[in-house]
Amino acid sequence: MVDEQDLGSVAAEAAEKEKIRNSARTVIDTCMQLRGHENLLIVTDPHTAEIGQALYEAGSLVSDRVLMVMMPSTHRHGQEPPNPVADMMRRQHVVIAATRYSLTHTRARLIASKDGARIATMPGVNRAMFIEGGMTADFDTLQTNIATMGKVLRRHRSVTIEGNGIELSFDISGRWNLEDNGICNRPGQVTNLPAGKIFSQVKSDTVTGSIEIDGAWDSIALKSPISIVFDQGRLIGIEGPEDGQLKEQIDELTEDGMDTIQLVEFGFGMNPQARITGNALEDEKVLGSCYIVLKQAKNRRGIELRSSAVSTKSTVRLGEQCLIDSGEFQSD
Repeated sequence: MVDEQDLGSVAAEAAEKEKIRNSARTVIDTCMQLRGHENLLIVTDPHTAEIGQALYEAGSLVSDRVLMVMMPSTHRHGQEPPNPVADMMRRQHVVIAATRYSLTHTRARLIASKDGARIATMPGVNRAMFIEGGMTADFDTLQTNIATMGKVLRRHRSVTIEGNGIELSFDISGRWNLEDNGICNRPGQVTNLPAGKIFSQVKSDTVTGSIEIDGAWDSIALKSPISIVFDQGRLIGIEGPEDGQLKEQIDELTEDGMDTIQLVEFGFGMNPQARITGNALEDEKVLGSCYIVLKQAKNRRGIELRSSAVSTKSTVRLGEQCLIDSGEFQSD
């Protein structure tokens, strides 16, 4: 006799696999808009092979010029892929990198983009992230909503983040980036999936004040807040946990001294389906949240470290205009 519980497990697994196939088709058809004559390269590793396989199968329904390569997992975000993989990336129309660690800030990705490849990176993607949360957003609507913000943002260069009696202020440099909307259909374009944020580079020497981070730090969803303090562009303090993985990450970032670290990027989430999961790929996209990126110049080991810190309850002002009020995005 077949056990009813076993039948239920089989049915649940079949339903999840169908969701994986649906998400893969969304990536191929809606996000990347793959065409029948185009070359597609799926880059994956042993940690993300299930997602890579689903993307390969979905791509093969559109084009017969689809390749999948499984490379050894790198050890950190921004580490270069093996040379043969980098060489393959630059020869494609479309590249999807579903890997444990991000290839976004690599020379291989930059060269492939310059050569015209449109690229989506999905660092740390797993089954739950692929079929739930931010990946279930309506990306066409998300693209429209982000584009609409352009008229508001182009008038503002000063940012203030307030919360729990403290505030952090700074100026941005250059333009607001409105392209992280999940639609990647132009040569040289780059996106993360799940998508849904607006961001800009920061004039690091203008950063002054304090911010409370209560959402996530890189790959860790926070149980208690972290306080980060700047004075005229200089990081002067990070108050957080006394031990554990989070302390190890902060210690690694600051191992060459706090004066080697700058706040280089600010952004806010626009994806109404995204959740705090402990993965920056999705955490930075949560509607009503904001984030900062801390960057350390190359340390004594020659490694450039970046850490993303997400706040979910802050108030964000652009000049005198309130963009986010205590974690609630102000649409008007």
